[in-house]
Amino acid sequence: MKVLIVDDEQHVREAIRLLADWKELGISEIYEADNGLHASELIEQVHPEILITDMRMPIQDGVKLLQHAQEQCPSMQKIVVSGHNDFELVRSTMKYGGQDYLLKPIDPVQLTEALRKAIQNWHKVDLERRVNQKRSMEINQIKPVYWDKVMSGLVADPPEVPSRIRSMLAEEFGEGVTAECRVALLSLASAGGAILRRFRDNRELLFFSLTNICNEFLRRGNRGIACRYWNSDHEILLIVWSRTEELPGLLHEINSGILQTLGSRLDIGVGSAQPFPAGAAESWKQAKRALEERNMREKNHWIHIGEERHQPAKELHISDYEESFRLALLSGSREEIASAVDDWLAAVGGLAIVTWKQVEEWREEWRSLIRRLGRRMDDSVDEEGEALAVPTRPAPLDPDGCLSFPEWGKELRESLEQLVREHNRAHREKGSMREIARYLQDHYSRELTLQDIANHFYLSREYISRRFKQEFGENLSDYLGRIRIGKAKLLLQNPHLRIAQIAEMVGYPDEKYFSKVFKKLEGKSPGEYRKSCGEGL
Repeated sequence: MKVLIVDDEQHVREAIRLLADWKELGISEIYEADNGLHASELIEQVHPEILITDMRMPIQDGVKLLQHAQEQCPSMQKIVVSGHNDFELVRSTMKYGGQDYLLKPIDPVQLTEALRKAIQNWHKVDLERRVNQKRSMEINQIKPVYWDKVMSGLVADPPEVPSRIRSMLAEEFGEGVTAECRVALLSLASAGGAILRRFRDNRELLFFSLTNICNEFLRRGNRGIACRYWNSDHEILLIVWSRTEELPGLLHEINSGILQTLGSRLDIGVGSAQPFPAGAAESWKQAKRALEERNMREKNHWIHIGEERHQPAKELHISDYEESFRLALLSGSREEIASAVDDWLAAVGGLAIVTWKQVEEWREEWRSLIRRLGRRMDDSVDEEGEALAVPTRPAPLDPDGCLSFPEWGKELRESLEQLVREHNRAHREKGSMREIARYLQDHYSRELTLQDIANHFYLSREYISRRFKQEFGENLSDYLGRIRIGKAKLLLQNPHLRIAQIAEMVGYPDEKYFSKVFKKLEGKSPGEYRKSCGEGL
């Protein structure tokens, strides 16, 4: 189970981490964010079961975060921790599904009690969700998965023995299977955002829902079959073998059924009539091209016939604007980033025809550009040398299925701003490690442990250990040891200081251990080193 802690004050987040026995509660992953916007991004990435948030934060406050969490993850359990006993904040907490409102300073007993209740509520909701999901799948799954694979094979690998396929279909579906077929293609990539959000946690259920809606119409009069295309993670095939000339009208009825059930229509590509079953693959290719080459600038219809093909008026590439995006990133200015994005969108907006295939190519170009720019901004590259990962999302569409320029612009700006944040975060982390290095240089004579340093800087031991080695190329203990031995070498040149005194002065109460470390680093004992210094003089 995962929990997300959101507060703009680091010591508050650290306190919450320390006050609860997470292992005993069954929570294995803890994430942190210092504002609502960052938290919203983490919610989409890691899907935590429990959210603990402050209400008053910069950039985006807790009220907007709770609203976002309620819309995106209604099953998430929400606990508010605030320093303000404000009725409006409490009301907002309840409005957006908050279970508890705890006041700072945080009482460990109250926090643990709130977490236990949140965990119990989540398991209850999850159980109900899984029971309903299983029931829906059992009700809606009206054909064996075997037939999905068989029908997918018709378009992926045309049968060598058509008569055998026809015999199998006739046995399953009756004698209505004719010598001709048409293939229609329904792609989840063209589904509206509302549908994808609704089924985000269970894509399988979305496939079941759509194929069952389609089959309700196709089974009437034994017209054909709808099935999941197993060679793709987002396509549904509709193979029609009866009254193929009436298929466009039938698809309009199917789309109306999808609208009534799921609240949105979908674009459907249609191929031409071909011999069945050998020609199913060619009809599918035509249907796929019809979807890929439909015009995303305007919506004339939802059914796209294979013969109706749109070609872009001119070529336009993201790489043509790479320098503009790079300079905007280097500026770190939201205004410059927005201006660079607007220039790109204006260029796209000047095209009369923008095909789906073109949009997908641009989006792949964009992902490559972000990775490339991330590598050029070296601080945004992690220790394995991989640049900032860019999430793959469906293309932003408006309710009519057209390319949504506002949503696309928002997506582009967010990915650039995230890159800037990662760049700035890396610089801040380097600054923290340099502060720790200065602290070691100033306090080398003390008995210092990694836990002492972690407590002093309000950071975890694991984080300091990992980041310090990344920054300085050696462990913190080795770095401290070199400082101490360097100071000891200077002190050994004074013949009036005993070696035991020097050891204690540089942070080693145990003279034998000091001698062991000294010899390991210098190749000789402290006494031998002192003697060599005397000879040199």
